[in-house]
Parts: sequence; structure tokens; C-alpha cells
Amino acid sequence: MKPIQVGLLGIGTVGSGTYKVLTRNQAEIRRRAGRGIEITMVADLDTARARAIVGEGVQVVADGRAVIANPDIDIVIELIGGYGIAKALVMEAIAAGKHVVTANKALLAVHGTEIFAAARDKGVMVGFEAAVAGGIPIIKALREGLTANRIEWIAGIINGTTNFILSEMRDKGLDFGAALKDAQALGYAEADPTFDIEGIDAAHKATIMSAIAFGTPVQFDKAHVEGITQLQAVDIRYAEQLGYRIKLLGITKRRDDVAGIELRVHPTLVPAKRLIANVEGAMNAVVVQGDAVGTTLYYGKGAGSEPTASAVVADLVDITRLHTADPDHRVPHLAFQPGAVAATPILPIAQVITSFYLRLQVADQTGVLARITTILAEHDISIDAVIQRESAEGEKQTDLIILTHDTVEGRMRDALALMQALPTVLAPIVNIRKEELS
Repeated sequence: MKPIQVGLLGIGTVGSGTYKVLTRNQAEIRRRAGRGIEITMVADLDTARARAIVGEGVQVVADGRAVIANPDIDIVIELIGGYGIAKALVMEAIAAGKHVVTANKALLAVHGTEIFAAARDKGVMVGFEAAVAGGIPIIKALREGLTANRIEWIAGIINGTTNFILSEMRDKGLDFGAALKDAQALGYAEADPTFDIEGIDAAHKATIMSAIAFGTPVQFDKAHVEGITQLQAVDIRYAEQLGYRIKLLGITKRRDDVAGIELRVHPTLVPAKRLIANVEGAMNAVVVQGDAVGTTLYYGKGAGSEPTASAVVADLVDITRLHTADPDHRVPHLAFQPGAVAATPILPIAQVITSFYLRLQVADQTGVLARITTILAEHDISIDAVIQRESAEGEKQTDLIILTHDTVEGRMRDALALMQALPTVLAPIVNIRKEELS
């Protein structure tokens, strides 16, 4: 059977890895897909670099639309990134009846509902395994392996840059700025790391996982997003002493009590005994809780040329199988389709239920702790643990660390405002959410 022909838009880090993996493992991929898969056309503005990667056997052009216009191309891989030309080319490829594979989490998190609807109407497939957690097959796990389950919640370390920075802060006692410089020097962080350190990249990925798990449209604009720029080394140290580690997590939860879904990204205290708490460096991990299977963990490299290429090629194989078996297939298996709960709302952060780590820098006076615990009690917030430590700011000050039980976030915000107004509270109160993940 004639190999299926693929056009590649963008041959940067992931694109070059995709070409190399597909070429190197051609025989194995052919066996698994049922026919050969060949990249026969590449579009990249740097045509000389593209030619150096693919050699003379592949057509190289500067205009992505030339790939889409080629009637011999069955699948288009979009690896350009961003929302602009990438969206236009993906929509044009779908309109032309081409299947699409993309690693563009930002595009799908913002415009995925529109893209998937267009694919469904046209009867083509959109593969996006590479858009979340690089080489970890989490999309396939949610869509296929766990399909018998009612997903209760997902929590993931889904940004390697921030996990590397937090690991450096914990291991070396560094503050955030120093750890970021280390990450940039080693190539783990970009010169402009904003998307990573502010939690935006993780929120894109959490949005996609939430949509698949709960059958809702992608709603990135409803996600609550916090990064790690305000984290201090002292809190990472205190968390460690209390048996926790701080990770930037993307979390989405089903809330039956209010018929809503939590979708949030923020620094989180996780018990050190949890496997995900021990994921270090630039690695990724995702924990999924299903009603039948219980807790499952998916771990691996979340970025990089060939790990991400592994996911791209897996989508190519899936599409090739389906395309070959039934070219007139009208329900795209690889495109997300909202279900009966499409109207389920994303909850505002004030309605989220979680527990908290609080650090208050207070005057070393009698009665301070009693007043603070009274405020918490008045807001129906119960305390799990309290410790006091000498403050680095002086002898007449102390650090008061409080761990709470689960509470509604809105209550905690009201309580924090009252505590912050106390004359004996001498600095902004640090509050970090805590999840047991059990």
C-alpha cells in the first residue's frame, strides 16, 4: 500500500525531531500503522535550514499554504506555535479535508472548541497528544485507557521549567531569582520565561486535560492562574520541615456539590510521601483519579525534540490507522467532542475548596495566636497544625505557620483580610494552597 503522505509546517526543535524519529523508526512505525508514513513536504521560512535537515528527497517551501494546497498530502503537522498564522493554517487544512496533528497547546486551549467543531463538520481528525506533557501519553490515557472511568480529578506537574526552578530552590536553598538564572543558563528557561513562570503554559495544558476529562468546551479564559515568581525560599524550607514539597500544579476537579468544575494553576503544598512530590528537575507527571481504576500516575519528559516528537508520531499512526480503515469516517476519534455536560461551568476561585499553608510574620507578644485562631474559627476554618519559628527579621518577631483543613477559598480570603489588618501582623501574609492528592 502506498505510504500516507504528510506535510510538516515548521521544522524547528520538535519538527526536526519528528522527521528524525519518523525516518529512523520507519519500519517499526509501518508495522504498527499498517502502512508507511512519510513526510514528503516541509514548509519553513528558513528553507536552507529545512533542506539541511531533510535532504533532497523532500519538497521544501517557504509558504505553508503550498503544503495545504497539495492534493497528495493527507495529514498536516502544525508545529509553528502561537495563535496567529498557526490558527489560520490549521483551519485552512481542515477546510481542505486534511487531517491535522498539532503540538500547539496555546492554540487549542484558546481556540480548540472552534477547531474541533470544524474538524467534526469536515469529517477529519485532529491529533494533539504532543500539546500536553510532551512525550507522556496523557491525552491517550484520558481518551482511551481510562474511558470506562468517571474522572474525579487531575493534578499535574506540566511545566518542566518551573519544576526545575522549584527543585533548585529546595535543593540549594536559592531564592527564585537565582534559581531562574540557573535555569536560563542551562537552557531550561527561555530568555523571556513569562509563559512558564507565570503559570500560563501550565494553564493551557490543564485546560485541554479538563475538557477531555469532563466533556466540556475548552475554557482557558475561566482558568485561575498563578505562577511561582512570589515564592520564597523560606516557605519551601518550612514546607519541607512539615513534610510537604511545593510544586506548581495544574488542577482540575469535578464538583458535584455545586455542579461545577475547578480549573486552576498555582503553587501547591503536596505531601512529600506522594510520588508526584518527588518528581524533580524538568520532568513532568500527571495524577488522574478515576472512580473505577483509582489513582494512576503518568511520568516522563514533558518537552524536548524527540520526546515531543514521540507524541506527534503516535498521532500520525492513529490517524493513519483510521484513515486507512475508513476514509469516509465522519466522527473524528482524535478530536475532542463536548458531551452532555457541556454547560457545566468552571467555578470561580472563590468557590474552590482546598486547604492552606499560612505564614504570618507577627510581633512576639502574648495573645497574637489567640486572636488569629479566633478569626479563623469565626470563618469556619479549622486548623490542622500550628508551629512557631524565630523570624529572620529580628528578636521581637516570630514566624507563625498554620496549616488548615479544607475550606472554601472565599472564606479564607475574608479571614486573611481581617488578619492582615491586625497591628501585630507585620508583613504581608503568605498563603499557599495545599492538596493531599489522595
